[in-house]
Amino acid sequence: MALVEKEIILLKVSGQDKPGVTAGLTSILANYDAVILDIGQADIHDTLSLGILFEIKAGSSSAAVLKDLLFRAYELGINVKFIPISIPDYEIWVKGQRKQRYIINVLGETLTAAQLAAVTQIMSNQKLNIDSIIRLTGRVSVVEKEEYPRSCVQLSVTGNINDKTLMTASFMEISKELNVDISFQEDNMYRRNRRLVCFDMDSTLIQTEVIDELAELAGVGEQVRAITESAMNGEIDFSESFKKRMALLEGLSEDVLQNVAINLPITKGAHRLMKALKYYGYKTAILSGGFTYFGDYLQKELGIDYVYANQLEIKDGKLTGKYLGEIVDGQKKAEYLKAIAEKEGININQTIAVGDGANDLPMLNLAGLGIAFHAKPKVKESAATSISSLGLDGVLYLLGYHDRHIDMMQE
Repeated sequence: MALVEKEIILLKVSGQDKPGVTAGLTSILANYDAVILDIGQADIHDTLSLGILFEIKAGSSSAAVLKDLLFRAYELGINVKFIPISIPDYEIWVKGQRKQRYIINVLGETLTAAQLAAVTQIMSNQKLNIDSIIRLTGRVSVVEKEEYPRSCVQLSVTGNINDKTLMTASFMEISKELNVDISFQEDNMYRRNRRLVCFDMDSTLIQTEVIDELAELAGVGEQVRAITESAMNGEIDFSESFKKRMALLEGLSEDVLQNVAINLPITKGAHRLMKALKYYGYKTAILSGGFTYFGDYLQKELGIDYVYANQLEIKDGKLTGKYLGEIVDGQKKAEYLKAIAEKEGININQTIAVGDGANDLPMLNLAGLGIAFHAKPKVKESAATSISSLGLDGVLYLLGYHDRHIDMMQE
């Protein structure tokens, strides 16, 4: 039995986007029993760019289908171009699709050509090819000023990285120079199915270090701030610093705690992030070296599922300068993250940890995705991903959510 010869043709379409273009062209292909090998479309400012790679019987069938496609394109007011693809070239392309896939997010208040040029040049140096680019944030007005400007594009890339360490270091350098955040993730099943997000509290969910505020009220602000800064930079052990700072709070009245709690400066984007995570079924947790008194307040305010932090010892209405139970240090945070994941039946690779200090590194490194949020330099250098240009809702873009997925919660 003789084999039927086939032809592979790439149909490239451009012109003004309108309903019915894809339907009109694929209906023609259907009349000739064409097989769709690949299809992709982009729409920028109502300008369509569509590609359809199809296989069809060679000979008169292929000539006829091209003629019909040209006629339909004329009716639709679009431009078409046909590119024949040899079978050997097609097979080489198919095998190339088996290379490792990655997702690179570029985030900032605005995105400039210089930023994208720098990021994509680093990718090119590593022999990574861009398969698709998607804007995850809504389009912005060039006339009206945004109250909270944010921009994010997601690049889907393939290739075998020559030097991952060099690439990561290059991204970090560009991030500092051009004020842009660059997230690099493997495009695997875990990235698409995160289920648990754990947050540090002080300087992450809230824009303050509570213990520093309490110290100010106790008249020992300068001493405590110095210890806090040293601990967050990883210069001294967290547990040691915690005990020193707690001792300085001895005698502070319990009455001040409520006032501090109701005036906590919640980080920009936190409400938007938590609402989205809850809507889409994520579990959330606060894992903090701060205090349960304030963690419990935030739990109610933001709808968080779990809170693990340090418990203040209070006697006769005053802080004793001591604590109850074990100190929640960096290692304890990682243990709690693992325990929550096990309780919820969640693979550790499906977890996310977000924090800013050195004591967050154990959980950032344990989680499937660790995000250094407006973090200290040492933490940014050690974490896989960082966000410094946007609010906490920037986490949603690293999960692949578009603004329309988030805004639909308001409907």
